[in-house]
Amino acid sequence: MKTKNILLQLGFTLLTFMFLVAGNAQQNVGSVKGLVTEKTSKSTLAGALVKIINEKDKKYIKSVKTNPDGTYHIKDVPVGSYALSVTFNGYEKFRKPGIKVEAGKVTTENVALLRQAVKEEPIQVLESVDSEKAYDLSPVEDKSYNSSGSKKTKTYRTYAPSSTSPGYYIGNNGGGEVDPNHNTESYAAINENGFRSSKDEPLSTFSVDVDAASYSNTRRFILAGQKPEKGAVRVEEMINYFNYDYPDPTDEHPFSITTEVGDCPWSKNKLVHIGLQGKRIEKKDLPPSNLVFLLDVSGSMDAPNKLPLLKKSFRLLVDELGPKDRISMVVYAGAAGLVLKPTAADNSTAILEALNNLKAGGSTAGGAGIALAYQVAQENFIEGGNNRVILATDGDFNIGMSSDAAMQELIEEKRKTGIFLTCLGFGTGNYKDSKMEILADKGNGNYAYIDNLLEAKKVLVTEIGATLITLAKDVKIQVEFNPEVVESYRLVGYENRLLNNEDFNDDTKDAGEIGAGHSVTALYEVVLKGQGDGTSSTSVDPLKYQTTEARGTYGHEMLTVKFRYKKPDGDKSILLDRILENKITPNNKLSRDFNFSAAVAEFGMLLIDSPHKGTATFDHARELAKNNQGSDKNGYREEFIHLVAAAKELYK
Repeated sequence: MKTKNILLQLGFTLLTFMFLVAGNAQQNVGSVKGLVTEKTSKSTLAGALVKIINEKDKKYIKSVKTNPDGTYHIKDVPVGSYALSVTFNGYEKFRKPGIKVEAGKVTTENVALLRQAVKEEPIQVLESVDSEKAYDLSPVEDKSYNSSGSKKTKTYRTYAPSSTSPGYYIGNNGGGEVDPNHNTESYAAINENGFRSSKDEPLSTFSVDVDAASYSNTRRFILAGQKPEKGAVRVEEMINYFNYDYPDPTDEHPFSITTEVGDCPWSKNKLVHIGLQGKRIEKKDLPPSNLVFLLDVSGSMDAPNKLPLLKKSFRLLVDELGPKDRISMVVYAGAAGLVLKPTAADNSTAILEALNNLKAGGSTAGGAGIALAYQVAQENFIEGGNNRVILATDGDFNIGMSSDAAMQELIEEKRKTGIFLTCLGFGTGNYKDSKMEILADKGNGNYAYIDNLLEAKKVLVTEIGATLITLAKDVKIQVEFNPEVVESYRLVGYENRLLNNEDFNDDTKDAGEIGAGHSVTALYEVVLKGQGDGTSSTSVDPLKYQTTEARGTYGHEMLTVKFRYKKPDGDKSILLDRILENKITPNNKLSRDFNFSAAVAEFGMLLIDSPHKGTATFDHARELAKNNQGSDKNGYREEFIHLVAAAKELYK
C-alpha cells in the first residue's frame, strides 16, 4: 500500500512538472503575422515565402507561404530577436532585422515587395499578318505531326503586313496603355432565372458550363475591398470552381451521373442536385498535344497583374509538358506574328526565351491573332491528339474585327477545324469578361480568370487534364418535371447557357464541353405539391408525365433528367437519362457535395442580392461550407470559407 502511494505521488509530481513545462513553453513563444503586397500596385501576393531567421546563427527558425489573400502567420516562435525574410519570384528580396517576438504576443509586420527590373529584348517575329487581312487565310490540309509525335515535311509560308497596316507594335512600346483610374471592364447582363410552372413549362434545357472564371474574378473584387459587378457573378461557375467527390464513370460513357434531393438551405422548398464527373486521366496517359499559345502583348497588358503574371503562368504549363507535346507561340498587338515555330515542349530553353522576350505595347488586333493562331494549329494538327489554342488576354480588342458579334462569328467558324480553345483572362481596369465568355462558349472551349500565381497553378498544373483534354463536347441537359410531385422549379444559375427545348435533339446546336477530371454541378430549387396537366409537343421528345394515365404510372418519380453529348471528334450525339425518385434525403444523410454546393449557391445569391435568397446569410453560408469542407486537399474550400467572411464585412 505504501509503495502504491509513493507511485501515485511520483505520478502526480511528474504530471505537475509536465504542466509547468508546457505552461512555460507557451509563455516563451509568440507569433509573427502580416500582409505581403506589391509595392507599386498594392495588390496582394499569394505564395510568397516568409522566413524568420535567428540573428545570432543566421539560421531560419520557421517559414510559411502567404495565403491566397497575401496574409501570413508564423506561430509558436521562441521569444527573441529575428530577421524577417520575404522572397517571391520576380521581386527583389526583402529582409528586415530586429523583429522582436514577445511571449504570448503577436508581432505584425506588413511587407511591400518591389518588382525586379527585367531587361527586355526585342521580339523576333518569324511570321506576321496584317490585322485587316487576317481573315483571308486559307485552310491548310498538310498536317505536320502524326499521333506518335513524329514530324512530317513542312514549309512555312510568310505573312507580311501591308503598308497600310494600322500598326505593327509587336516588341516595341507603341502605346495603347490603359489609364488605371479609368475602369472600362465589361460584363454581360444576367437576368436571374425565376420559378417556372411544371404544368405549363415541364421542360428545362441548358448547356453545361465548366468555366470557373466567375469565382476567381469575384474573389479578386472582394479581396480588393470592392463589391463585384453583378454581371461578374455567375452562380454556376462559382459552384463549378470546386471539385466534388462524385464517382468515376464505370461504363463506356466519359462521365458519371449523380442525383440527390433534400431540403433547400435558404427556403422551405427542396433542392435537386445533379452532378457529372468526367473520367480522370493520369498525366502520363494524356495524349500528345499541339498547343498554340496566343498571347496579347498590346499596351493594355502593361501591368504587373497582366503580362508579367501571364509569363509566370505559362512557365508553369511548360514545365508540365513533355517531348511528345509541341508548342507554338503567336502574339498580337497592332498586328499578329508567330514568334515561336512548333517546338518540342522539353526544349524549355527556346520556349522560355520566347516568353521572356515579350513586352507590351500597341493597340489590340485580337481577331488577327485568333486567325493566325488557328492557322498555325491547323498546319501542325496531330491526329488523335489534343489540338488547342490557348488565348491569354484582358479581352480588350480594338483593332480590326472586335465587336462581340463579329468575334462570335469568327470563333464559330474556327471551331469547325476540330481545334479546341482555352481562354485565360488577366488584369483589371479594362477587363472584357463578356468577350472572353463568348469566345470560350462558342469556340468549344473553357474559360478561367488568373488573378494570381496560385490560380495559374490550379488551372495549368493541378487541373491540367480538365483544362486541356476534352472528353465530351456539346453536352446538354434536359429535365422533365412531374407536375404531380413538383409544382414549380427554378434553375440556379446557367442564365447564359439556357437552350430552347427543341435544341436538345438538334445536333447542330453548340453546347458546353467536359474535360478530363471535370465535375459539373447543377441545382434546381423546387416547390412540391403541384397538380396539373400539359400537352405534348412534336418539336421535343414525347412528355411522359403530362397524361392522366402517366400520373398513376409515374407518381413515384420527381423528374427525369436526360443528357446528350458528342465524342470530341464526333458529330452525332449520344443520349443518356436518369430518373430521380420522389424520395427526400434527410438532412443528416445529405452528402457533403450537396451541402457545399448549396453553400456556394447561397453565397452567390447574396452577392447579387437575389430576390430568391430567402433566409440566406453570409454566416449561414460560411457555417454550411465549414461543416462540409471534407478533405480539401488543395485548400480551395478553406479559402472559400475565408472569402465568405471577408464578403460579410464588405457587405455590411
